[in-house]
Amino acid sequence: MQKFALAALPLGLALGLAACGSKPEPAPETTEAPIVMKAGEWTLTRKTTGYNTPTVTPAEYQAALKQVSEDRVCIAVDAAGVPDADALAGDEGSDCTYKDKLIRKGRLIATLSCTSGKGTSEIALEGNFTADTLTLGSTMTRTEGGQPVLRTTHDVTGKRAGECTKA
Repeated sequence: MQKFALAALPLGLALGLAACGSKPEPAPETTEAPIVMKAGEWTLTRKTTGYNTPTVTPAEYQAALKQVSEDRVCIAVDAAGVPDADALAGDEGSDCTYKDKLIRKGRLIATLSCTSGKGTSEIALEGNFTADTLTLGSTMTRTEGGQPVLRTTHDVTGKRAGECTKA
């Protein structure tokens, strides 16, 4: 019996060592589906959270903080998932372009450069979105002749209402 146990010892060691060195199968990598904002008709609500001009009075400031606007806009989204800059700017600018942007996993961080009245506006946006909702913080600085004349901040929320309707 002792000879049988000694003969089986090398086989047992070989099997034991082989089991120690083997690695379990790696789990298959899961790829997250990208979060892409859907084009269509959106209801955007802008609540003013800050308002500053070189001559703002306390009364004007308080009145500005009570401003809430709601607009229904048609937002186009390009093949790369980038929403239309003019739609995001609202009435704070037109002919807007992206100076820079980061759009990833439902997060948007961007700076828009726009025409605004007799000058230009730069709008910084940062927030989150899903296919049919968005929540952004917006800071706009309007300049005329190279001098800042207005700075506003807004909380922007949006909900997709459906497909765009032709006017």
